[in-house]
Amino acid sequence: MSASGGSLPLTLVELLHHGPLTDVTVHGPAGRDTQITAVRIVDRLDALNALRPGDAVVLTASAASAAWTVEMALRAAWEHAAACVVVAGDGGRTGSVGELAERLGIALLVVEGDALDVAVRIASAVARPEAGRTALVAEAARAVAAAGVRPSAVLSALHGALPATSVALTTPSGEVAAGRAAALEEKPGTLRVTVAVPAPNGEDLARLTARFRPRAAGWDDTVREVLGLAVAPLTAWAATERLAAERDGHEAAQLLLDVLDLLGTVGSGAPPSGAPGPGAPQAERDRAGAFARATALGWPLRGPFVVYAVRPDGPPQPHTGPLLTARWARGGPDSGPLVAHAGVWVSWRGTGPDEAHGRDPVADAERHLRGVLAVPGRLPRLTAAVAGPAPTLEDLGAALDDAVAALALARTGEVVRADRTGPAHLLAALPREALQGPARTLLEPVLAADRDGTLLRTLAVLLDVGGAPSAAALRLGVHRNTVTARLERLRGLGRDPDDPALRLPMHLACRVLLDDPDAPPDATAGGGTDSG
Repeated sequence: MSASGGSLPLTLVELLHHGPLTDVTVHGPAGRDTQITAVRIVDRLDALNALRPGDAVVLTASAASAAWTVEMALRAAWEHAAACVVVAGDGGRTGSVGELAERLGIALLVVEGDALDVAVRIASAVARPEAGRTALVAEAARAVAAAGVRPSAVLSALHGALPATSVALTTPSGEVAAGRAAALEEKPGTLRVTVAVPAPNGEDLARLTARFRPRAAGWDDTVREVLGLAVAPLTAWAATERLAAERDGHEAAQLLLDVLDLLGTVGSGAPPSGAPGPGAPQAERDRAGAFARATALGWPLRGPFVVYAVRPDGPPQPHTGPLLTARWARGGPDSGPLVAHAGVWVSWRGTGPDEAHGRDPVADAERHLRGVLAVPGRLPRLTAAVAGPAPTLEDLGAALDDAVAALALARTGEVVRADRTGPAHLLAALPREALQGPARTLLEPVLAADRDGTLLRTLAVLLDVGGAPSAAALRLGVHRNTVTARLERLRGLGRDPDDPALRLPMHLACRVLLDDPDAPPDATAGGGTDSG
């Protein structure tokens, strides 16, 4: 009794999990994916010499009459690479038989009923292995449906349905969100199957990865089908979490507006020391309620504060908020809460006692901010600003405005301090496209005489450093005499950087014509070697 030629062989795991056997006790390795290619009925011990690899050896009642005959069958199965040994009734009653099965690595199946009836049922399963795989998928569907939408429960259901298989749910950046990290480890002799979990916009929200040792051709398709059962609940979970995050984000943004508004209308900027009495004015009750909600969220409410403003590059996407929040949370408590405000994301934190005694809290905040933004992730480049210190909660609104204003002047990828926003940032914030024509008209004499761009760059740097040739030479990386010679040429062309009437328009025109949108505002190209 053997498998049909066109079918994929049944495995021991499939027989145990989804085969026709009931009330089976297994001694030895139950999780083996050994293929069962035929059923061998043994009623005489000399038949053990005719075993073949892949046989399921079924001992009749007379052949399994004593423990030593079962032990002999186990040894013969091991010598001939048989798949398993099956006995009915109490053939595996002694502990020594089970211990031998464990040592030899041969599964001993003790089942209820008549041995010949068991042999027929196993032979039927071996002849139609696809029925077992269909049952496996059906059982997996029931388990996944019962698990709900929580990733941990869904992954647990997948592990129960796919024996000897590791499954992991990973983020697009490769982090394990649920399941077993072993699914991502490259191991010799294993295969990997990956199924995408799509977001509503069609992008990959996450990935399900399964790793297993190959059983037979086509088993990877079975694994892929089972993983596909988990896509719908995981997508539903993600949608639920995203809606909750958006709701919480909107509530936090409104609460910040309420707090800032109340600070300007009621009393001092300090948080209330207690709940207002029944007869307190409505404004005081509103203020107390807003501060209570802010306290529940863990918001810093006692100054002095430093303030952050952050802007991701590119148009906003549905996943931008959750991804930015997750990255921000990795910065620890020093990062503070992250709230949508004035078209960007803002945060604030109280300064510690060390910063209050001589250290620059804004510099510390800037270093921390750079560290947070340096964490790799799926988000595009981030631009940020830091402002402060704001002495009290009443000053928080002004500090937030300063940070947002500084962020508007910053270039993509920059981290700027609001108290050090210089002319270069202000010039860079102007509409360059609209000023291209007037800039070329103003500097036309310089452009006409400038063969390699050195005169224009020298003029820009001279205006940056207030017209000092030594400082300009250091910035350009050339000799001071070279800068002096170029300065005389500029004066001869009627574009003297010391001319008060021309200084500001020429500075703006240089920025418009020279600035690379992706370069820092204070970066200037080298000065060349032309000295005349």
